[in-house]
Amino acid sequence: MDLLIGEPDASGNPDLQNVRICIENKSVITAHRNRDARFDDLYEVLQDLHGIKSEIIMGATVMVGIAERVLNIPDGVKSHFKKRAREFQDTVVPRLSSGDQKLWDDFPEDISENRVTDPVLTMQKFQALPTRKIGHTHVKGYDYILFIPVFIDNVNPPTLARENNLGIDIDYEYQKMLEKICSAYRTRWHL
Repeated sequence: MDLLIGEPDASGNPDLQNVRICIENKSVITAHRNRDARFDDLYEVLQDLHGIKSEIIMGATVMVGIAERVLNIPDGVKSHFKKRAREFQDTVVPRLSSGDQKLWDDFPEDISENRVTDPVLTMQKFQALPTRKIGHTHVKGYDYILFIPVFIDNVNPPTLARENNLGIDIDYEYQKMLEKICSAYRTRWHL
């Protein structure tokens, strides 16, 4: 779990019985084919936490990559340097996300293509996660799911995709998520 807010146990470790807010973060950026695995991760967290304490405020953030091509670092470029990790660290890492367009030419076999429809399909998949209204703690569902369109291709500097074809106003949705979490907190913990 990425963020837990609650009371620790006697030794200072997280005590899941006393968690009040949990936020889980997932990203589907370079390989939209992995959307099912990320979806399953979020679904499992939801099931586990609801089973522990249904009043926990559960949120999720999902970064959705909109780049049509991505330099595949873990599966491609890095594997070229398996036995030369120092060379990879010294010659490739400083160039990543720097805007060095020559990376596309240097590693053409490691370019992953995303279809134009991939971000929309990914978002639709995650919209199938159950959600719930503030007072409905008996329902297994996230209290809020925040979708964050991002442009990450590992060549250019990463950016929030404020202009996107997903119809998401990032600032508005972020504010809405904060308001919903605060409202749920007041409702569940300060009655």
